[in-house]
Amino acid sequence: MEAAHPQAAEVVVRLDINSPEEMRELGLRLAAVARPGDLVMLTGELGAGKTTLTRGLGEGLGVRGAVTSPTFVIARVHPPLGDGPALVHVDAYRLGGGLDDMEDLDLDVALSDSVVVVEWGDGKVEELSDDRLRVVIDRAVGDTDDERRVVTVTGTGERWARTGLAALAG
Repeated sequence: MEAAHPQAAEVVVRLDINSPEEMRELGLRLAAVARPGDLVMLTGELGAGKTTLTRGLGEGLGVRGAVTSPTFVIARVHPPLGDGPALVHVDAYRLGGGLDDMEDLDLDVALSDSVVVVEWGDGKVEELSDDRLRVVIDRAVGDTDDERRVVTVTGTGERWARTGLAALAG
């Protein structure tokens, strides 16, 4: 018989984002609360703003190199320019199943001293950490050509229950 795991604490913040610049600014605010060991999973359709948010996060963390989509290389490591954590940016879109398929990326090793962002990570990387952020980016209802987005950030685990996500609202 498998032992039941207690329900992890969750904190949810919903944000209206009106432009790519506001998405980048959300990444800057996320950098202000991020610390080594954080796992951030980004979900949203192509062009939703996942990389724009990650670019702001990288800028806020003060990492080296331009943060661009890692679609073709699967993962990029951006070392810190100062004392902060590295940013590991992963695009799991073309990867198959769960964590076993991502084993070669050594995300479990990188996680302890980095902020790890995984685009398209749902169902693939949750096992890396009991404490994680899930960021879902949706187009605002009825807006197909508009830049407006609804961003739902769910913090799971004690780390986010203690830290809270109010700072993300700006």
